[in-house]
Amino acid sequence: MKKKKNKLGVLVEIKYETDFVAKTDDFKELARDIAMHIAAANPTYVSREDIPQDVIEREREIYRAQVTNKPPQVVEKIIDGKLEKFFSDTCLLEQVFIKDPEGKQKIKDLITEKVAKLGENIVLRRFARFQLGEGLEKSASCES
Repeated sequence: MKKKKNKLGVLVEIKYETDFVAKTDDFKELARDIAMHIAAANPTYVSREDIPQDVIEREREIYRAQVTNKPPQVVEKIIDGKLEKFFSDTCLLEQVFIKDPEGKQKIKDLITEKVAKLGENIVLRRFARFQLGEGLEKSASCES
């Protein structure tokens, strides 16, 4: 039986103001680091503003059902805390950068750092993560 290797690809759209910045090593490093992070961390959204309101409301209801026998103001604080955790798990800009050994620098901080260094506005617009075989149902007749 052959062992199948996972194949993964990431596309990242990063907006910048001049072509000059795209040719710098700092910008290329940023793009590579963000693509590597997306491959490893598998975020769903770029930012919390990209999350549809119905998804947020569904999460709120799940958290509300998990919290019982607490005063209403405490319940809301717990839900807000759980939502912050949800954002940090699913939103790329909110995630802690995987190469940060201290686990404090978020992706948005990494971008801000490069903006300061390069003197140019940089905006992460969107991304796509593709994994070979993802979304395909396997049948017994297809496996070797």
